[in-house]
Amino acid sequence: MPLIVMCGYPCSGKTRRSVELQQYFEQNTERKVHNVGDGTLGIEKNAVYADSQNEKNVRGSLRAEAERRINKEDIVILDSLNYIKGYRYELFCLIKHTQTPHCLTHGLWFCFCFHSLDALVLRFETPDSRNRWDSPLFTIQKEDTLPFEAISDAIFKRKAPPPNQSTQSQPLSSTNFLYELDKVTQDVLMAILNSQKTSVPGDLIAVPGATEKISFATFCISLNMAELRKLRRQFISYTKMHPTENIGHIANMFVQYLNKSIH
Repeated sequence: MPLIVMCGYPCSGKTRRSVELQQYFEQNTERKVHNVGDGTLGIEKNAVYADSQNEKNVRGSLRAEAERRINKEDIVILDSLNYIKGYRYELFCLIKHTQTPHCLTHGLWFCFCFHSLDALVLRFETPDSRNRWDSPLFTIQKEDTLPFEAISDAIFKRKAPPPNQSTQSQPLSSTNFLYELDKVTQDVLMAILNSQKTSVPGDLIAVPGATEKISFATFCISLNMAELRKLRRQFISYTKMHPTENIGHIANMFVQYLNKSIH
């Protein structure tokens, strides 16, 4: 059922707000509320968020737990930083696949209690309601009372976003689906590898079978082939669980996934 994504700086009151939301919905609806967050995983913020690899692992664990909890009846609150727009886009794809509404709450205040996380604060990508994955967006000041009714309307009275080619499912019984998935993603990586020999910053890389392109300046300089292969494995694992109905879209889906994975 609905997903409420909390977003904000470290020590900005997200957990307090998520508990307020949980209490409100438990008192005013008959739905079960799952509060998924750093606390439920026993995360020590200074230790985890000061290390990029640990942070990435935590994001994956939180997303998996939220996905496991989402169903047709319950409310899921994801209480974490959720500060990367590509990650919020992944959550949006998740709710599109499960056909459920969502909303985002963003706390605007900041407490300097986690001095070791200054770099994280600088990387913070502020939600923008013009992005469909950040909408509807509720911006909350420190002393504000949560707009409970408006949030309730956002997740109960809005239709779920329609699925698209990258989120609709088909049976994996297609005889050539897995073959095409493996071949197309490998061809994309080879196109990126070959482009590194001749491209210069600012070039757009065309990849086989895709209409969308990859920016050499923002992408290929940022990742080496080992990291690209890791992203390919992650994409293949995700697509096996949520296969597309049209294998002709695999290349564009993979390009979109790669572009969204660069932060």
